Amino acid sequence: MRKSLMLIIVTVLMILYVSLFVVQEGHRGIVLRFGKVLRDNNNNPLIYNPGLHIKIPFIETVKNLDARIQTMENQADRFVTMEKKDLIVDSYIKWIISDFSRYYLATGGGDVSQAEVLLKRKFSDRLRSELGRLDVKGIVTDSRNQLMTDVRHALNYGTSGDNEEYQVIQTNNTISPAITHIEHDTNTIQPVVNPNSMATLGIKVVDVRIKQINLPTEVSDAIYQRMRAEREAVARRHRSQGQEEAEKLRASSDYKATRTLAEAERQALIMRGEADSETAKLYANAFNKDPAFYAFIRSLRAYENSFNNNNDMMILDPESNFFRFMKLPENTVGNR
Repeated sequence: MRKSLMLIIVTVLMILYVSLFVVQEGHRGIVLRFGKVLRDNNNNPLIYNPGLHIKIPFIETVKNLDARIQTMENQADRFVTMEKKDLIVDSYIKWIISDFSRYYLATGGGDVSQAEVLLKRKFSDRLRSELGRLDVKGIVTDSRNQLMTDVRHALNYGTSGDNEEYQVIQTNNTISPAITHIEHDTNTIQPVVNPNSMATLGIKVVDVRIKQINLPTEVSDAIYQRMRAEREAVARRHRSQGQEEAEKLRASSDYKATRTLAEAERQALIMRGEADSETAKLYANAFNKDPAFYAFIRSLRAYENSFNNNNDMMILDPESNFFRFMKLPENTVGNR
């Protein structure tokens, strides 16, 4: 009896274990019954929110899908502008699952890589079409935000306008197999959303951004070479203009210096002449007042300048007039 009770308890626990499932935060759960998405009476898929839920064991299985915003990095690709110029554009897309049932069926069981392949094809085609309508200036300046808005709107709601036929062809090549698979699994035709939009796959594009826009290597090298040549030409022109201005300044400075020196020398000569004239006038006045005393002072200065060293020797006639003030006073007075 006790063993039977233990067996019953173990069996119940096992049934509970395989019947309960947990949906993690940030995810949504889809219950599959015999590989088909479980739906309610209105043919709407049953989506389970995060928490603990119950399923029929061995009959139903659960597929957890990430409900958070996903980021898809796009490899840099070459695009042609309206001016027939090539650009290398690096971009990314942020997307989220909007319809978990459509997403699960269209991507072959919720395969993120398959969803990104379909999204990348559609995005590349649409971005190529939008860039083909703009010039380089518009892409890198004021029209860039509008470009991203148009691409996001086209991905979410489908396209319209002059390229409608082209876009339908692209849809047939990329999304049509996924739509057919959805209709086959749900046994219903899906006319609710635009078949040319990502909503057909159960995906909503949250944001589209261009990270970087570059020129192709061969074009950028040529542009850099041309820019370098232009800068070198400008540098040579500025250098020659600087040398010309330097020569002008140097010549002007030399002229001013020469003129200043000449003027200073002229003034010096004038002043020296005036000083000599004044000196001569003073000497003349002094000589006229007392010629004898003046001759005596001049002789003393001559003696001082001549006998400033003990080793100096002069050979002169003792009767020379040069020594007249060295003779006896009476003789000197007599000579006077």
